[in-house]
Amino acid sequence: MTSQWENFLRNLGEWHGTFASLDSQQRELSRTSSILTLEQGDGERLVRFGLQRWEDPSLSGSAADRGAPTSSMQQDYRTLGRQVVFFPSGTFCKGSQQLAPGTAFGGEFGFIDADRRHRLVILFSESGIFERSVLIREFRAGTDSPERPSLSPEQLSGEWHGEELTITADWPEPSLASVQSCLGVQDLAGVRWLPDGGAFRVPEQVGHRASFCVEAWWMPADGQLEQLIRRYDSTGAWQSVTQRRLRR
Repeated sequence: MTSQWENFLRNLGEWHGTFASLDSQQRELSRTSSILTLEQGDGERLVRFGLQRWEDPSLSGSAADRGAPTSSMQQDYRTLGRQVVFFPSGTFCKGSQQLAPGTAFGGEFGFIDADRRHRLVILFSESGIFERSVLIREFRAGTDSPERPSLSPEQLSGEWHGEELTITADWPEPSLASVQSCLGVQDLAGVRWLPDGGAFRVPEQVGHRASFCVEAWWMPADGQLEQLIRRYDSTGAWQSVTQRRLRR
C-alpha cells in the first residue's frame, strides 16, 4: 500500500478553478476565480502550496494576465496532519477530529481524476447547525477537461459495484473490501445535489447524543462514481473515512 505522502503527491500541479460559496439550500452566494499550485520543493519531503484568488470569477489565464489577486497565501508542507486522509488515487478527506461545544465544525472532501479536481468544504455553526458549503471546481493548467453536468437522483439510482477502502483514526493498515450496491429513492434521502457531478449528505445538526457521518459523491465520468464517508461516534470523535470507487 502506498504511503499517505505518496498519495498526497498525486495532487501536484497547477490547478485553475473557482470557489463558489453556497448557503444551506445550495444557492450560490459568491464566487471567485483561483489558481492553486502544489510544487515539490528541494528534498524528498517538501511540497510548496500557493493559492491566489480573484473576485472576478470570469478571469482566466496565468496569474500575470489576471493582475493583482484579491487574496494570496503560501505554505510549506513537510508532514501531514492526523485529521487528513489521502487515498492511493489522490482523493482525500479532512476535517475536525473532535466535535466540541461552542466550536465550529467542518470538513473537506477532495476528489481527483486525471486533470480534474472536485472539492467540497462543509461548515457547521458553533451550535452544530449546518450553515453553508464551498464548492471548488479545478482544472489542471494547460488542459481542456470539461466540467461535469449537474448530478441528479436518476444518475445514481440502480446497481453499482466496486471496492471500498477504509482508514480508521488509530491508523492501522487500511482495510479493502468489495462492494455491490443498489441505490434507490430511500438510499438517496437527504442528498443535496451540486453542479459538476457532485452531491453530499450531512445532518441538519450535529451533537454529542448520537453518532453521525458526513459524506460526498462525485461522478467524474459516465458510469463511474466515487464516494467519501467520514464517520464520528456519539462522543463527537472522528472514527474513520471510507472511499468507495464504483462502476456500473
